[in-house]
Amino acid sequence: MIPDRSLEVLRAIVQDYIQTKEPVGSKSLVERHQFGVSSATIRNEMALLEEEELIHAPHTSAGRVPTDKGYRLFVDRLGEVKPLSSTEKAAITNFMVGSADLDETLGRTVRLLSNLTNQVAMVQYPTLGRARVRNIELVQAADTRVLLILITDSGRIQQQVIELNGAIDGQLIAEIRGKLNDLLSGSALAEVAKLLVGFTGGFPLESRSLVALVIDSLLVQVDANSQEKIILAGTANLARREEDFPGSISPVLEAIEEQVVLLKLITEMQAEQHGVSLRIGRENDLEGFSNTSVVVSGYENQGSEIAKLGVIGPTRMDYSSNISAVRAVARYLTKALGD
Repeated sequence: MIPDRSLEVLRAIVQDYIQTKEPVGSKSLVERHQFGVSSATIRNEMALLEEEELIHAPHTSAGRVPTDKGYRLFVDRLGEVKPLSSTEKAAITNFMVGSADLDETLGRTVRLLSNLTNQVAMVQYPTLGRARVRNIELVQAADTRVLLILITDSGRIQQQVIELNGAIDGQLIAEIRGKLNDLLSGSALAEVAKLLVGFTGGFPLESRSLVALVIDSLLVQVDANSQEKIILAGTANLARREEDFPGSISPVLEAIEEQVVLLKLITEMQAEQHGVSLRIGRENDLEGFSNTSVVVSGYENQGSEIAKLGVIGPTRMDYSSNISAVRAVARYLTKALGD
């Protein structure tokens, strides 16, 4: 059991180290914080924290820095996270206004999160297994062209132009659209291919080639939804913090370029304290992430989590501010998708 005063000393060391980038000594702790005790007493508290492997000396100086374990205890003892300022709240609201579709909304979201945190931000696209068909539109675009539009409940809108072999029969196009919506509206995207088996056979022989073109195009769009995808912003922020990564930053930069690795990482992370999931340093067992901290939160559509967003940075990060930003942006994205 760590005594309360030792925990306060740890909190002060973490906060000072995040702010100054310099190892923290007992003298500076006494000068900066109102502990009401001598430097000798603070040194004793620091010795206890070092025995518990919560702080360590990076070199032979008198200063100490937090370990991964120390950061974890600091975060677990956070009573509350730092609230967003009115300027930050306004920035989020203004940034999210006017997005035309899911691609633009997520692009804005990841740039916003990077700007708020000065970290690498990531946003995961909604996955196939959780998305459902909201509506299918077939619109005549020219004498021999039809525009197929697939709209999902996650907010994603996909379009594809179908080139036909002859003039368009407007009545047939309307019939195809109606039957597709009757069959697929509300269905999971993962079930679409199975539901469409035999669909073409429900039309007269002379119409089946056109129906088959529509179905083939629709399945291509469904398949595009099935691709797991993450978009990133702010990689330059990581590069500017190179001194916070022991040895070389290259393994981190290489790791974040691997979509499969990132997807595995955030899929495993489940919400904990403050509505986010957090992994610090060696808690990240995937190669390349052992010197980073990852903060993740889920965003929702129609009351269910559909994907995740978050930030990646060095372990020396402002945890309170980053947790607050990730949580807030996830909530605003949920609201934007629900509007």
